[in-house]
Amino acid sequence: MITDPISDMFVRIRNANAKLHEKVDIPSSKVKTEIARVLKEEGYIANYKHIEDQKQGVLRVYLKYELSGKAVIQGIKRVSKPSLRIFKGHEELPKVLGSFGTAIVSTSKGMMASKKAKDGKIGGEVIGYVW
Repeated sequence: MITDPISDMFVRIRNANAKLHEKVDIPSSKVKTEIARVLKEEGYIANYKHIEDQKQGVLRVYLKYELSGKAVIQGIKRVSKPSLRIFKGHEELPKVLGSFGTAIVSTSKGMMASKKAKDGKIGGEVIGYVW
């Protein structure tokens, strides 16, 4: 049993990136699909799709690489955990690597990148960092 499914998603993406895989399959959920949507909007992954199966479904994430073969995602880290939730107001949202990375934030308006949340003056739970 997995106690933190989002952390599991991040680990699967990190491991697939390290091995330069084209895609990675993750057990699906609405939250993971929203995280994948944010990663695609920010340009960290090529695409994602939901595949139905007899259980909860599979979220297939297509990873993105530069022409040189280097992975676009250099790092992905879980911040807020089930045992310790991290909430920030819009003025306190962190800059990842001096604005070269992105913080993924769960807000009342849905999952979004920290830049978009700051522009909309919306705070929320900091799910993780991607750079």
